[in-house]
Amino acid sequence: MTENTLMSLFSPNNTGNMPNVSVKDVNQQAFTKAFAEFLKKSGKVRVPEWADLVKTAKYKELAPYDDDWYYTRVAAVARHIYMRSPVGVGAVTKIFGARQSRGTAPSHFCRSSGAVARKAMQTLESLKLIEKAPNGGRRLTSQGHRDLDRIAAQMKATSKTKSYVPVLTTQ
Repeated sequence: MTENTLMSLFSPNNTGNMPNVSVKDVNQQAFTKAFAEFLKKSGKVRVPEWADLVKTAKYKELAPYDDDWYYTRVAAVARHIYMRSPVGVGAVTKIFGARQSRGTAPSHFCRSSGAVARKAMQTLESLKLIEKAPNGGRRLTSQGHRDLDRIAAQMKATSKTKSYVPVLTTQ
């Protein structure tokens, strides 16, 4: 490699193979589904044996219908840590909390399960995507940033290749 091409690779105006796409540039629901699918296909995530029996919060009546709900929860936690870090278990329980119906009594806000939040964060830690922050909570590692941005870039690339035909109306 010549010095000229080497310098062009590291220049700030480099428009090489790495597109500048982050998780913030794609649809959050589509990203969570794509990242959950990635986690499932990778085979590195071990779903707890109690996952098919447990409710995700005390305000729920039943366990989730989706068999792959754990992958979706882990992906949603990873995306949230990407957007706002550091995040602790208490913050995750608040994020997934909702209104608890108490019959004829007024409804109140209720947090989600702490065990599910803790297990999801431990799963991300075992994948080396997040680490403990020095002031409490957990934050994304550089590998985690890279993996999440790579999946977002793949989503953006596939959405560009889809044929989009605008509908023109004449009046």
